[in-house]
Parts: sequence; C-alpha cells; structure tokens
Amino acid sequence: MQPDTMRPEQTPETRGAQAETLRRRSKRQSRLWRRTTMRRAIVEGLAIYAVARLLGTIAPGALPDALYPLITLPLLRLVLTFLPPIWAAMRVVSTRREKMSARFWRLGPLLAAVCTLLDVAVALVFGDTTLLGGPVPGGGDLARFGAQGPFALSPGTFLSGELKTFFLLLVYYTLAVVCTRLANGGFLRFTMPAGDGRVTL
Repeated sequence: MQPDTMRPEQTPETRGAQAETLRRRSKRQSRLWRRTTMRRAIVEGLAIYAVARLLGTIAPGALPDALYPLITLPLLRLVLTFLPPIWAAMRVVSTRREKMSARFWRLGPLLAAVCTLLDVAVALVFGDTTLLGGPVPGGGDLARFGAQGPFALSPGTFLSGELKTFFLLLVYYTLAVVCTRLANGGFLRFTMPAGDGRVTL
C-alpha cells in the first residue's frame, strides 16, 4: 500500500492555535481605537451626554425645512443620551480575562454622577428639557427660582427632579456597562467535552 501523500487532517490543537492567532491579530487591530484610560473614557462619555443635553435646548422645529427630514433632533438626542455608558465601557482597555472588575462596577455610577452634575449646570443656565419635546418654556431654572406665575420653580422641586434624573441614569448606566462588558468578553466560558479534544466556548 502506498503511503498517503495527501495533506494530513488538522488536529484540534492545530485548529485551536490558528484560531488563537487570528483572534489575537483581530484583537490587536480592534484595540487600536479602544486603547484609553478609564478617566478619558468618562470624559468622552460626559462629552456625548453634554451634546445630547444641549440638543435638548433646541426646539424640534428650529431646523430649516430642508434639513428637518434628514436630521431628527429628538431621535438624535435619544441616541446620544443612552450612548455614554456603552461608549465608555468599550473604550477602556482591559486584559483578555477581565470582564467585570471593581473599576467597571464603579464606571456606571461614576458616569451617572458626573452626567447629573452636568445636567444641573445646564438646567440652571438654559432650563429644563423634555426627552423628545425640546426645551420647557420659562428659561433657565436659576431665574425661575424667584419668578412668579406658571413658570415659578422652587429649589425643592428642582432638587427632586435632578434626583430622579440621577436615579434613572444610575440604573441604566450601571446595567449598560455590565451588559457591554459581558457582551464584549463573552457571557459564558465553559469547556466541553472533557479530554484532549476539549473546546472552550
């Protein structure tokens, strides 16, 4: 019998090594835009939230008629409002095995806190806004504290509204960071079957 001159079939170890090489190469390329610190990721997330918050001070019908069908301010603001925790969680460089360390558990609450402080500053100067309806009539909240009539605003009402904003951001931002990190590293890691031919999923 003549020896088999065909190309030998790859073993599981060979296929695993090739897959690992391709994965590392792809990871090096994808990390090109993700290599940043936690502090910078928070600053970038805050900048995104600032754009969303300032867009809320523009009335939905303020755009020219030629641009309004192409740019929907409420939809754009909605996307930018929910984007900061996802962006920040993806921007932070981490080790291959790191999914949810203590710093990522702190990322959501910390980002929610700084975004709420920004919301306070914008509300005092430019006024409150609705999520999809644009600015609330009456101007800046700081001027409304001493006003009379329908646009009057008490400090207690202002603080209550900002606490609600912080609570909503805290819940969503924390969940968004956790889900983003788990999705980025894989929700589950287990090995099957036992033995030399085991594969890690």
